[in-house]
Amino acid sequence: MEVMNKILSESDAKNKRLEFPARSLSAFPMPDGQNSVQFVAFDMNEQQWNLKVSIRNEGKYSKPWLKGEWDDYVHQKGLKKGDKVILTMDEEENGERIYRIRAERKHFGFWYSIDDQQ
Repeated sequence: MEVMNKILSESDAKNKRLEFPARSLSAFPMPDGQNSVQFVAFDMNEQQWNLKVSIRNEGKYSKPWLKGEWDDYVHQKGLKKGDKVILTMDEEENGERIYRIRAERKHFGFWYSIDDQQ
């Protein structure tokens, strides 16, 4: 299941967090009373990335953010404004959720995996 498919903004690529679409929060069950949940996502090279989805404690909107090793992921992949990040989730028979993250860059009108270029 595709959790998120986002073209990065300048802020997403330069800050230590990614503005996360609120509609994607359902893929991350948050314990009652908590405002964040940690998870591991595997990239196309099977490298683990420890990430965290956080929401605001106050205000009308949850305004979720993706943090954790996001900044390290951005630097290792060389991500910049206009690149795309896709996060998927598969639920195993035992209920375990497996998350995968991949980055793509548009070149001559086509999207290409950045992982393949490393």
